[in-house]
Amino acid sequence: MKSVALISIAALAAASATAKPVTYVLDPMHTYPSFSADHMGGLSVWRGKFTKTSGKVVLDRAAKTGHIDVTVDVGSIDFGLAKLDEHARSPEIFDVAKYPTATYVGELTKWKGDVPTEARGTFTLHGVSRPLTLHIDSFECKYIAMFKHEVCGADAKATFNRADYGVSFGKAYGFNMQVRLQIQVEGSPASN
Repeated sequence: MKSVALISIAALAAASATAKPVTYVLDPMHTYPSFSADHMGGLSVWRGKFTKTSGKVVLDRAAKTGHIDVTVDVGSIDFGLAKLDEHARSPEIFDVAKYPTATYVGELTKWKGDVPTEARGTFTLHGVSRPLTLHIDSFECKYIAMFKHEVCGADAKATFNRADYGVSFGKAYGFNMQVRLQIQVEGSPASN
């Protein structure tokens, strides 16, 4: 009986050691990078989101490795106020005609057990690329009976200075340039 148990344990260990990375395609209906930014030097906080994203995450939970590659359609910005959306798309702010996308490419760098807690990578916005760390507040993979496959989801956050990316509208009026990102994301294995 002991030898059967040892063989079973060895087989499980070998299987997990040779587990292949899984590619998860982001679900654009459940992935929304949102943000908050200062208005008029502390007068209020403006919040918005981007409604069109695409990308993938390659995840190997056994090896504690992973890669993120996400593209955001900057023209999909949504403050809930059409005039502000239009202004944000203009050359004065995001200049979406010249810089239609923002991207994040990075590696999962910190883990707690088989759950990633941090990603380090490069964020490109307005034609400028700089390092950016994402802190992952929650991460979960589970089988969803409705979809008949596993889905992984996460909630992540980061803070950056938008002037570092050449998006400095309002600085002369005393706007704080810090932007807080809050990102909800869900993805399914690429084979589904």
